[in-house]
Amino acid sequence: MHARNHWGGSFEINGGDSSSAAEDERSREWDRAALPPPQPHHHHELDETQQSWLLGSNDQRPKKSKYVDLGCVVCSRQALKWTGWAFLAVFLLIAVPVIIAKTIPRHKHRPPPADNYTVALHKALLFFNAQKSGRLPKSNNISWRGNSGLQDGSTLTDVKGGLVGGYYDAGDDTKFHFPMAFAMSMLSWSVIEYSHKYKAVAEYDHARDLIKWGTDYLLLTFNSSATKIDKIYSQVGGSQNGSTTPDDHYCWMRPEDMDYPRPVQVANSGPDLAGEMAAALASASIVFRDNAAYSQKLVKGAATVFAFARDSGRRTPYSRGNAYIDLYYNSTGYYDEYMWGAAWLYYATGNKSYISLATNPGIPKNAKAFYMAPDLSVLSWDNKLPAAMLLLTRLRVFLNPGYPYEDMLSMYQNVTGLTMCSYLHQFNVFNWTKGGMIELNHGRPQPLQYMANAAFLASLYVDYMNATGVPGWTCGPNFITSETLRSFATSQIDYILGANPLKMSYVVGFGAKYPKHVHHRGASIPNDHVKYSCTGGWKWRDTRNNNPNTINGAMVAGPDRFDQFKDVRTNYSYTEPTMAGNAGLVAALVSLTESGGRSIDKNTIFSAVPPLYPVTPPPPPPWRP
Repeated sequence: MHARNHWGGSFEINGGDSSSAAEDERSREWDRAALPPPQPHHHHELDETQQSWLLGSNDQRPKKSKYVDLGCVVCSRQALKWTGWAFLAVFLLIAVPVIIAKTIPRHKHRPPPADNYTVALHKALLFFNAQKSGRLPKSNNISWRGNSGLQDGSTLTDVKGGLVGGYYDAGDDTKFHFPMAFAMSMLSWSVIEYSHKYKAVAEYDHARDLIKWGTDYLLLTFNSSATKIDKIYSQVGGSQNGSTTPDDHYCWMRPEDMDYPRPVQVANSGPDLAGEMAAALASASIVFRDNAAYSQKLVKGAATVFAFARDSGRRTPYSRGNAYIDLYYNSTGYYDEYMWGAAWLYYATGNKSYISLATNPGIPKNAKAFYMAPDLSVLSWDNKLPAAMLLLTRLRVFLNPGYPYEDMLSMYQNVTGLTMCSYLHQFNVFNWTKGGMIELNHGRPQPLQYMANAAFLASLYVDYMNATGVPGWTCGPNFITSETLRSFATSQIDYILGANPLKMSYVVGFGAKYPKHVHHRGASIPNDHVKYSCTGGWKWRDTRNNNPNTINGAMVAGPDRFDQFKDVRTNYSYTEPTMAGNAGLVAALVSLTESGGRSIDKNTIFSAVPPLYPVTPPPPPPWRP
């Protein structure tokens, strides 16, 4: 049977067994004996205080205190109330808007558009991709270029694999090693000074790849594994003046289609070529310092080729008497390359013999460093003097090595300051066109490469001054601010990019108006899988149609001294780009771009330079009678 307990639940009672009933009765008796008697249970009984609370008797209720005991602090109840309201107000005024702002979906702001210098820099670097010779990587990003020059130097017995690689110099298919090395030196210098800017515009790896493409090739042009050499291969291809036989100038052919002989020139003497190659390899070794094996390979090659440059029995300029070279890249001297190459080797190795050479009074004397002739302040593939003196001024400005280098370094800095003065319009050292172009080559053709180089030197000099907190320098009695010099640099690069009377950009692919008939074989012949013969390509040279291939980033030779420009393919004085010219343009552009900030890398170039201050000698032992 089921019975219900007092919680309302049911339980089962077993019946029918008398013995079990008796046992249950005895068990209950034992329980009663063991437990105290039950107490009367009063349901719902309240004490007087509780009753008075329920009945609402005010006189018997406990009175509220004016204070609240918070344990360790006793404060006014009124103050506590106002504090609570204050917290609530703060929450409503601050926390709630923050929460709402956090929860509302936000649109990502687009980064600001790149400045003109950055846009032009991206394009100017592409020119080097278009100039590559050899077996091209898939990432070359120039659709109308392919493998070429794969048989260059194949008949040489001392160069395994021949002279495959490197860069074509300009609109022809010649590989001139002298200006090629200069271009690599300029690119390396710009990367060392402005690596942070290259990284900011995502061109750091690209620039390094371009440098390595050049230095890998330069290492092939001499026995870079030896410590002593007796020759350098100075050029591949080319032409003699007035030639009517198939060669790089008589023929108008894509480099991919070349089928004529490409002679290799050799220099058994060449302090200028060797000094420039040493500069290129040594500066690149600093760029690739994170690749120890390759950096050391470059340093060794630089030391070897510089020793060749200094060989007293080999002091004839590399171009002298060579009809394949002297008409195009004739060198007028080599002491500027001594200063230039020695400075870079010092920075790359820390070997004091190089800085001793660079500051030996005989070197600048023979380089005419202190003649103050205007032409000597113009940086070019032939004249490294202003660049060498600025590079050595850097040593004085940041490290101040003192004796025995101070006298020469201070003179280099003084001349560098005067070089910068010569670039300013107010001193009338050089003529200027009405449109604002400085005539660093005295109105002769191809002026832009000299402008770009000068703009780079000026911009870099300003950054050196800014890095040391110097506001300017003096030109005679005149104090010139650093911003005045920066304005010179920007004005010349702006002229190149379109701020000129014709409103034309002289960098192909930049802006809305730029040259369309560039003097360039590869750009002017369609990539239509048709091989045009040596003279069959003349129709593409002579046509008035635009180039079928846009050679982005190529800086053409430039306008004349009247700011006029003829966009004619056959007139190379206006429309031909060059390796050396574009290298200076890249250096100037990266120095001027706002991306990455206006600063230089002060320290990387000095990584291998040891302390130059003399060590204090120990005190003499005490005197004994």
